Amino acid sequence: MKKNILLVCAAGMSTSLLVTKMRKAAENQGVEANIFALSASEVDSEIDKGELDVILLGPQVRFMKNQFEQKVAGKNLPVEVIDMKDYGTMNGEKVLGYALDLIEGK
Repeated sequence: MKKNILLVCAAGMSTSLLVTKMRKAAENQGVEANIFALSASEVDSEIDKGELDVILLGPQVRFMKNQFEQKVAGKNLPVEVIDMKDYGTMNGEKVLGYALDLIEGK
């Protein structure tokens, strides 16, 4: 089953490279995943669709974690912050693994 992984950042730009690297890692591992990034202001409509499996926040918006957790309350949708080191090094493989672990554990 295809996994829907959303990355959230301030403007939607800085995570685009990480999305590309995560897609490549997913392809290499044979994981079917829809991985995309949005700015924090665009997330509500995606949550409302009810198709997300995990929301990962870029370190620059980690202060919004509580806000997002309240928005997804009762939806069994993990919201976590991407590790600063993995984000800084754009480690798509590691961040994908983290996302998949969160999806498995929910």
